[in-house]
Amino acid sequence: MGANENKSGGWRTNKWIRAAIPALLLHCSIGTVYCWSIFSQEIADYIGFTKGATEWAFSFAIFFLGMSAAFLGNVVEKDIHKSSLIAAICFAAGMAGTGFFIYYGGLHKGSTLALIGIYVCYGFIMGIGLGTGYLSPVKTLMLWFEDRKGLATGLAVAGFGAAKAIASPIMQAMLDNLGEGGIYKMFIILACVYFVMMFVGHLLLKKPEGWHEPQGKEERKSIMSVIKTKPIGNYIGIWLMFYINITCGLALISQEKMIVKCIGLAGVVGLISTVSAVFNAGGRLGFSAWADTMKDRNTIYKLIFILSIAFTALVIVTNGIQNGEGNTFLVVLVLCLIFVVNAGYGGGFSNVPTLLSDHYGMSNISAIHGLTLSAWAFAGLTGNQMATWIVGHFGEEVSLEHGLADGTVETIIVNPTGYQHVLYATIVLYIIALIICLVMVKPTDKALEAKKAKAEKKAASAE
Repeated sequence: MGANENKSGGWRTNKWIRAAIPALLLHCSIGTVYCWSIFSQEIADYIGFTKGATEWAFSFAIFFLGMSAAFLGNVVEKDIHKSSLIAAICFAAGMAGTGFFIYYGGLHKGSTLALIGIYVCYGFIMGIGLGTGYLSPVKTLMLWFEDRKGLATGLAVAGFGAAKAIASPIMQAMLDNLGEGGIYKMFIILACVYFVMMFVGHLLLKKPEGWHEPQGKEERKSIMSVIKTKPIGNYIGIWLMFYINITCGLALISQEKMIVKCIGLAGVVGLISTVSAVFNAGGRLGFSAWADTMKDRNTIYKLIFILSIAFTALVIVTNGIQNGEGNTFLVVLVLCLIFVVNAGYGGGFSNVPTLLSDHYGMSNISAIHGLTLSAWAFAGLTGNQMATWIVGHFGEEVSLEHGLADGTVETIIVNPTGYQHVLYATIVLYIIALIICLVMVKPTDKALEAKKAKAEKKAASAE
């Protein structure tokens, strides 16, 4: 590109316009998948099914997010324009299809076809859009922001985490004001809005001019051959600690609202949910930007697991969830646990692509990152279900009374002992993750070189 073209069309070579903004447009759209809890009960009531039956739509969405990322990683690697267009079409079509089947379910209460249609549209079709949309901008960001890869990927992935905080009040307002059938109307309207956002992101997204994408069999190595450049246990360790961090995060986050009610904060559940979403997004940006200053990004995972273990242990020892109501110290302690786990959950997502790039290079990073996101797929099926099973099999449900703003009293059914038992499972898993982090994931070449240089400097000063 000539100098004159650079001056007249600087936006074409601007890393914010060609990478950061399109990444945010894509991730702020697909991140609204986490708004499911806002309208899941509305869907169940409208189509005549239990909430438990409709919950599988969200689990399928997360599963197919991870699996589509794993199987379509090579498509993203070869052509981000094709993958980002697939993401825009599938995500919007999935949302619109979900709206149609909710409408159909409203006309035919209890229709199995309506429920299966929602599974297919919200779970499978949207899931493909989620996986390809999540992957598409990540490598491009790392190429444009070569010196601050963590900050760049953290910014985009923070958009995914912040989408819930941004979209939740908008969705709630739409449900409150669209009248009869507002639930399916909301989906169709948002399908159009998000398609426009993602299509603009697709048009803007572009890799740097100087980047040469490996072509052909000689230049482009298979994923397994790249992974085998390090001991195979190294990759398995990264996959496992990523999986455990998501599983534990989902286990606690899925029970978050009921835990907050348990400790006497039923009146501010919405506010706490928004604050925890901010911590989730902040962890994605903060931990990844912090990792840019470290010689080994794996240090961030050590910090995440140590903090999670420490706060979980404190709430276990003090029986914080069971004894929290009326005790300010325990309330603060439980809230700190929720916020720390949310931040660590988000930080785990934003650090994995840069950690993988430090270990395996940039050439196949989209494909390797996609394969690693299969951990998210399996965690999406196990995290919530593990917590639900524990709460259903331990402790007893009790009634709590909560005063409303209009002077009436609401009765809440909770299981404090069950929520406390969830922490026993998560602390064991966090400890296993920390051991994996310390033993299986080896230091990067950069970290080893820095350690060697430090030792040589120390030896020279001693002489």
